[in-house]
Amino acid sequence: MKKIVLVGTGMVGTSFAYAALNQNLCDEFVLCDINEKRAKGEAQDLNHGLAFSKTSMEIYAGNYSDCKDADIVVISAGVGQKPGETRLQLLQRNLEIFKTIINPVVDSGFNGIFVVATNPVDIMTRITRKLSGFPNNKVIGTGTTLDSARLRYLLGEYFDIDPRNIHGYVIGEHGDSEFVPWSQVTLGSKPVLDELRGSEKYKMEDLEKIEKDVRHAAYEIIEAKGATYYGIGMAICRITRAILQNENSILTVSTRLEDTYGKLVSPKVYVGNPCIINKDGAVRKFDLSLDVREMKKLSESCDLLDKTFLELEF
Repeated sequence: MKKIVLVGTGMVGTSFAYAALNQNLCDEFVLCDINEKRAKGEAQDLNHGLAFSKTSMEIYAGNYSDCKDADIVVISAGVGQKPGETRLQLLQRNLEIFKTIINPVVDSGFNGIFVVATNPVDIMTRITRKLSGFPNNKVIGTGTTLDSARLRYLLGEYFDIDPRNIHGYVIGEHGDSEFVPWSQVTLGSKPVLDELRGSEKYKMEDLEKIEKDVRHAAYEIIEAKGATYYGIGMAICRITRAILQNENSILTVSTRLEDTYGKLVSPKVYVGNPCIINKDGAVRKFDLSLDVREMKKLSESCDLLDKTFLELEF
């Protein structure tokens, strides 16, 4: 029996729940929210779709005690930024909310894997690790998984290639300091930089625009419809499936870097980086062969995250 508990039934959480139902992700799916009435309503609405699904998933509203035998606890709970509120103030409020979530989850006897989707996800994942005391491999953030999917989609359109045959990642903070290490991007097995050499059709300026479009995609979607939730909901589904099915898939989740990249970045920082994901969580981080400029960008992104985290009051 595979069991997931979702904490937070806002648009991101319920988009994940809907994707999980359609993909027959697990056997048991529990929805928890401070607004118990909403959690019950979402569970009821999802259950009404079971007759049209290929799954017999058991879906219900529950509480933290249901985490005891869960394989995964997904956290998408949190508050939005108020007008005039600083990022640090928002983080401090979300830290207080996470204290009311992580402690009772751990107290339930939960021994599975945390998957965090609440923004700013890299710092909230690090907060989860600190509050829970769980091993590093068992605390994962959604990181830049969605950003990497956006990158492949846009590169697929540009080069007229199936995005599934494009291999490349967005790494660093899930935010303004994220970047694409172009030295690592390949079309099939051909480095994308080799494809540019001598080409009149493909230009580095175009790739830089794609990188900018990836970085600003969320802002455009928020301006158009108020929030982003479908893409991240499916990204959570992808990560949790890799865990439940022991896939050993490579995903750019937010993980603690530890000794990755040597002394060039803080070992305690959680940041988006390619990592092998299986039933034990984030089991192996990839130390990419970044060039000097790319390494500088990663270091600056990590320093920003580290500085912000250390300013929080626990």
